[in-house]
Amino acid sequence: MASQYDAIVVGARCAGSPTAMLLARKGYRVLAVDRATFPSDTISTHLIHPPGVDALKRWGLLERVAATGCPPIDTYVFDFGPFTITGAPGTSESPISYSPRRTVLDKLLVDAAAEAGVEVREAFTVEDVMVEDGRVIGIRGHSRGGSPVTEKARVVIGADGLHSTVVRAVEPEQYHEKPQLLAGYYTYWSNLPMKGRFETYSRPFQSFAAWPTNDDMTLVIAGWQFKEFEARKSDIEGNYRRVIDEAPAFAERLRGAKREERFFGMTVPGYFRKPYGPGWALVGDAGYNKDFITAQGIQDAFRDAELCATAIDESFAGKRSFDDAMADYQSVRDEHVLPLYEFTAQLASQEPPPPEMRALLHAVHGNPDAMDGFARVTAGVTSPAEFFAEDNVKRIFAAAHRSP
Repeated sequence: MASQYDAIVVGARCAGSPTAMLLARKGYRVLAVDRATFPSDTISTHLIHPPGVDALKRWGLLERVAATGCPPIDTYVFDFGPFTITGAPGTSESPISYSPRRTVLDKLLVDAAAEAGVEVREAFTVEDVMVEDGRVIGIRGHSRGGSPVTEKARVVIGADGLHSTVVRAVEPEQYHEKPQLLAGYYTYWSNLPMKGRFETYSRPFQSFAAWPTNDDMTLVIAGWQFKEFEARKSDIEGNYRRVIDEAPAFAERLRGAKREERFFGMTVPGYFRKPYGPGWALVGDAGYNKDFITAQGIQDAFRDAELCATAIDESFAGKRSFDDAMADYQSVRDEHVLPLYEFTAQLASQEPPPPEMRALLHAVHGNPDAMDGFARVTAGVTSPAEFFAEDNVKRIFAAAHRSP
C-alpha cells in the first residue's frame, strides 16, 4: 500500500534537499528520492555567491561548509585584456563566497535534510509521475535492485534538473527561452594557489576563469561560443589551453600546476518554466535555468527552495490557496532573476562588448565603489538593472572624468 506524504521531492541535490529540509522543519512528512547515492559528483560551477552563503547561514549549515576546508573567496577579478576590474562580491554583512566540491556540498545538504526528519531514499529511480483527474498524486519507482513501489503525496516537487522527470510528466509552460550559447570545459589543478580570488579572463569570442575549491584544488574552466562546439570537441585539452594562452601571465601559472582529473564539459539552454500546477511544483534547474557563465545555479536553487517551501507551507496551513501562494513564488522568482538572466546571456554570447559597454567598463576600472558594484552584479548581490541604470552610469562616468 502506498504511503501518504505531505510532499515528495524528486531530486536531492542543491534544490531538492533544502526544499525537503525546510518543509520537514515546519513539521511536514517529506520523502526525498534521488537516483544517485551520496557523496557523488555532478557537473557544476561549484560557486556559492554571497546570497547563497547567506542562505546556508540562515539554515545553520554555513559552519559545516567552512569546516570542509573549502577556502573563502573575498575578491573577484575581471581581466578584459587592456584593463582589469577587481572588486568585492559581497557586503559587510556577507562578504565572501565559497566553492565546495559537489561531493562535499550535496552530501552535507542530504544529511541536513535527513536530520530534519526527511525520509531520504538514495539510488531510487522514478519511473512514473502519477496523475489522477489532471492532478499529480504521487510517484512510482524502485530502489536499485528493488521491486516497484508507489508513494503518494499532497504535492510532488520536481528538483531533478534540466531533464526533469516531473517536467516531462506535467509539461509546464516554458518562456523567455535562450539557445545554447557557450560550450565550457573544466578540470581541477593542484599547485595553483588562488589566495581567495575568483579570476575571470574575457577575450573576444572565448573566455576562462579559475577559483579555489576543496583539497587545495583550483577549478579552471575555459569556454567558447557554442557554434564552435563541433569544430573544437575533438581536441578539448588543446583548445582549452589555447584559450588560456590568451592571458600569458595566467598561462605561465598553469604551467607550474598539475591537472588532477579529466575534463568535464557543459552547455545549457536558458528557460523559465511555470513552477507549479495541480499537485506539483518545480525548484532549481527544473523550473528555471541560465547559462553557467555567472555561476548562479546553486544560489538560485537555494532561493527557490526557500520561496517554494514557504509557499507550500502557506497553502498547507490554510493561509492562502495553493495557486495564490505559488503564483507569488513564480512572480518573485522571475522579477528577481530576469535582469541577471539577460545579462548572463549577453556574457555567454562571447561577443565583444559594444563600444558603450567598453567605455563604461573602462570607467569602472580604478573606481573602488564601481568595481565592487560590478563584482556584486556578477555575484547576484546587485541587480544589473540597478547597476546599469542611467543615474548610476552617469555617476561612474563623472567619477572617471574627475580622476587624474
